[in-house]
Formats: sequence, C-alpha cells, structure tokens
Amino acid sequence: RPPSTAPSAPSSRAAMGVADAVWQCLRATALAPGVVECRLNRPGKRNSLSVEMWDELRDFFGAVASDGAVRVVVLTGEGDVFCAGVDFAAFNPATFVGDDAGHNALRIRRLGKSWQDAFSNVERCGKVVIACVHGACIGAGVELIAAADIRFCTADATFALKEVDIGLAADVGGLQRFPKIVGNQSLVRELAFSGRNFTAAEALPFGFVSRVCRDREALSTAALEVARTIAMKSPIALLGAKSFLNYTRDHTVDDSLDYAITWNQGMLQSREVAVSAMALMSRKPAQFPDLPSLPPVSSKL
Repeated sequence: RPPSTAPSAPSSRAAMGVADAVWQCLRATALAPGVVECRLNRPGKRNSLSVEMWDELRDFFGAVASDGAVRVVVLTGEGDVFCAGVDFAAFNPATFVGDDAGHNALRIRRLGKSWQDAFSNVERCGKVVIACVHGACIGAGVELIAAADIRFCTADATFALKEVDIGLAADVGGLQRFPKIVGNQSLVRELAFSGRNFTAAEALPFGFVSRVCRDREALSTAALEVARTIAMKSPIALLGAKSFLNYTRDHTVDDSLDYAITWNQGMLQSREVAVSAMALMSRKPAQFPDLPSLPPVSSKL
C-alpha cells in the first residue's frame, strides 16, 4: 500500500486561511494571488527552532494543505540568517527524564515524530514550496528546506549538517531527504560526518539549490517571479506533479507509472485539462478556480 501522503492535521487556524491566522513564531503574508509567504520569525534567536516554532510549522503547512486558495508557499527567514537550527536552550531535559527507560524512550519518540511531521507537512501539503535561504542555514534548517520543492539562496549563504557536533544523528530529514537530493553518497557522508560548512557555490553544482542570487532583494524578486508563474498553472496539475515526484523518489519506475495512471484516470476528467488546452491554442492565460478547501476528516471512533 502506498504511504500516506496526508499531512498531519492542522489546527483550527486552517478554517480562516493561513495568511489570516495569527502565528507567534512565523509571519504569513499574501504576496500575490495564490502565493503566500511563510517567514520564520525569531530573529533574536537567529530563527532557531523552539517547541512553539516546530508546532507552528506543522500547523501552518497542515493548514496550507486544507486551504484551496494557496498554490505556492515562499519560505523565508527574518533577520540576518535563515535558520540556526534547533534552539536547545528552549527545551527542558526534565521532560524526558523518568525512572523507566522505556517510558523515556516513548516520550522522546512522541516529540521526535511531531518534529518529523512538521517537516513532512512541507512535503505533503500538495502545494509548491520555494525555500529562500540567506545567511546561515544550519542543522534543522537544512532538514527543513530539504522538504521544499525548490531551493534558492543568496551568494553569501552557508549550510551545514551540524547534528554530529552535538552528538546526534540527524533524524528529521538530513540523512533521509538530503542524500536523495544530492545523489552523491561520498559527498553526503563527508558533509554528515564532518559537519563542515558548505557554501552556495558548492550547493549549486551538486544540486541542493537551483539558483544563487546576488543578494536578498534579488532572491525575493526571483522567488516571487517563479511563484507567480507557477500559481498561474492548473492547481490540479500542480498537485498531481508534486504527488508524482514525491512518490517516484521512493518507488520503482513501474510502481510510479502505475501510481500516475491510477491518479490520472480520475484527474484527466477535470475541466482544467480542457481549459489549459484552450489557453495554449488561443495564447491567452487560463483562469483556474481554487481547489476546494478541505478540512481534515476527524473520527469519533
């Protein structure tokens, strides 16, 4: 059976739209029709990930999945750096300390799975996510953007898989998604084992980012231009393309072909196919309705 592609359930914020909700550690802004910015907003802490930020990232991208008006998310960071990794000072070690090692393990697992869900929701939200990195992107920051669809950065951006320096093996995407993006096991292992910094000039040729921009202004301009272009496409086609790419990454070609035709036997019946074809022939931009806003299904069983 194919793995679940449904994001973890968002909070009640989903009902009002992600750009209208109030967030403590994020800032959501509508940039253009169908385009929303999600800005990491703890500049005083170098946008390091606190418990609250993890929770809000999970809820934000869960809400994006349910918000039919959103087609593209531009992920950015406030302040001098994109993200300095996990804010370990914000965690209370006593949370995991008890008399029973098994109970402690279950507490750690529950928290860790919630962190994994936060980043997996980026991947599963069904909308295109463009990560825009400036300054430092360290540890969990790298793992966060590894779940995005498109990654741009400034020329001064630096990256690092730093978990090894704090006695951890990365478990929220650094050793799971990053290797499949880069595709060079020797390089991946060098970076993961050494924890060394790598620059934008390195990240571009080995495929971790697809564009390096002169500065933050150029980065914002480039990301918004691409986001606007994508947001004009058929939402049904975008949802299908993202779903296919995610599935294909983890399955054989034959399995992926079967998944694709099973999906398209329904989606090819959408009116958006005919609208797209007419737009191509008339050389006029197509107009597509938003996807339905679908709140998560709950069960009382």
